[in-house]
Amino acid sequence: MDLITSSFLKQFVEQNGLQELPEDLAFEHFCGFLATSRHHTASFVSEEIAVGEKGGDCGIDAIAMIINGRLVTEPEEVEALADSNGYLDATLVFTQAERSSGFETSKVGQFAFGVSDFLSGTPKLVQNERVRQYSAVWQELLRRCDRFRKGNPACFLYYATTGKWVGDNDLVARGLGAEADLRDLNVLREPRFIYLDRDELQRYYRETRNPVAADITFANRVTLPDLPGVGEAFLGFLPAPEFLKLIPGDGDEVDDSVFIDNVRHWQDWNAVNRGILETLESAEERVHFPLLNNGVTIVAKRLTSTGNRMHIEEYQIVNGCQTSFVLHEARQHLDESVLVPVRLIVTGNAELSASIVKATNRQTPVSEEQFLALLDFQRKLEDFFPAHEGKQRLYYERRSRQYAGDDAVEKTRIITRRDLIRAFASMFLERPHRTTRNFAGLLSTVGKEIFSAEHLPDPYYAAAYAHYRLEFLFRSHALPSELKKARYHLLLGFRLLVSPAKTPPLNSKEARALCVQLMDSLLDDDRCKTLFLQAAEIVREVAEGDMDRDHIRTEPFTDGLIAKLRPKTPKPESAAAPGSA
Repeated sequence: MDLITSSFLKQFVEQNGLQELPEDLAFEHFCGFLATSRHHTASFVSEEIAVGEKGGDCGIDAIAMIINGRLVTEPEEVEALADSNGYLDATLVFTQAERSSGFETSKVGQFAFGVSDFLSGTPKLVQNERVRQYSAVWQELLRRCDRFRKGNPACFLYYATTGKWVGDNDLVARGLGAEADLRDLNVLREPRFIYLDRDELQRYYRETRNPVAADITFANRVTLPDLPGVGEAFLGFLPAPEFLKLIPGDGDEVDDSVFIDNVRHWQDWNAVNRGILETLESAEERVHFPLLNNGVTIVAKRLTSTGNRMHIEEYQIVNGCQTSFVLHEARQHLDESVLVPVRLIVTGNAELSASIVKATNRQTPVSEEQFLALLDFQRKLEDFFPAHEGKQRLYYERRSRQYAGDDAVEKTRIITRRDLIRAFASMFLERPHRTTRNFAGLLSTVGKEIFSAEHLPDPYYAAAYAHYRLEFLFRSHALPSELKKARYHLLLGFRLLVSPAKTPPLNSKEARALCVQLMDSLLDDDRCKTLFLQAAEIVREVAEGDMDRDHIRTEPFTDGLIAKLRPKTPKPESAAAPGSA
């Protein structure tokens, strides 16, 4: 392995807490992460996609299933996305990585056959538990093929080595043959086989360390006068091809990483969005687009410009998500004559950014509680987590790739909004069964039971730290990977072992005292490990030998776990009858 790739691999291993892995498996994680990051810019860890640590991997090292912009690891999530969004857009990413300096046709063939077998209706190869897990996601996706909005799933196969790609004819032919075999399955749209050499791996790695950024030419604009808290601000019209540069993604995909602060996300093809699309598809009407559309508001942290050329970094499209998605859908019809009304604001002032989001979203039916949850309380957590020192420090990632390229931040100490909701709901709301099967139901409680403006930040931090410690036990193999399907029940079990009492009001001194108890146990390495191992044994006991996810991710299973760990309060004895002895 060359020195640069080896250095990048070492950085990746250290940042992601993978020191326990041998170099060959670490390289598989590295390549799988880089390939998947081409299609999914939101934060994730390589352990979510790695499948090649044991036998039965079908010649595949990593599998990523990106559905509606989410990295999906459980079949229940497919159902939830189909029900909540009304459609399914899927991209499948398969990776095979070899540390060798050459590309071997036999390995290419093995990899391609393994993917074809995985995608077939009746796979013949032996599958390990991780591959079976993703196979269940794939089968669930196929069962809901009537929800495919853009046709069958896209599919990318990445074969990576540390060698130099020279366009060998035999390898090119083998890749084209693999694409043809996958097309013959009639379940994919235009599969692609891609070779990654050391230069591409190094380029991919550098790009993952950069914040969201784009270069545009913005000529038709006016500059607003100096405003308090604002570096620069512009109003103008951006040609559609220039605007599309602001939307990350590859090909047919739109990644949602620049829409995190947009309170109302993509609403699918409702009447309004279909009307916008019809306008853009009409040669006569599309030139009138800037007269018919309210436009887009962009808030950026940094901007550098040379004449009309602008480089903007760490930006969010805080209003105009619907317009953005429709413009991307109609991109083949767009040229410089189609102008998009744009308001571009450059500010590092968090309070001002929050005010802009609130003001620009007021035309949509979003409650004040949702605004508080998505903005004010989120920012409180964003500040609260890293305020802890030393090994207690965590980072709450409110915005996608918020800590990209920051070498001071260990990536395993970052918790995303989605994982925090799941950990908090498991430990303090006692609903681990809803973290996958009915996650949309949990989201509906945001602003009320979750991220309430009245809540203390302490329970969220304690839940995040418990999640961090549990994932470490999985990475270090102190807990077997087969228990990952029950990780949220393990979090509840840990909490009940520390304190079996019902959750106190989350704005009370009792809640803070409970969090102190939890943190004392979590910070004691031996006690933390012992309690999670005890929780694992109790989960197995309640499961009665059936650890199938369809069994354990149910409310009756949760009730059984709680009953096992929370002693029942004895009923008071009845008073003696009058005149009795």
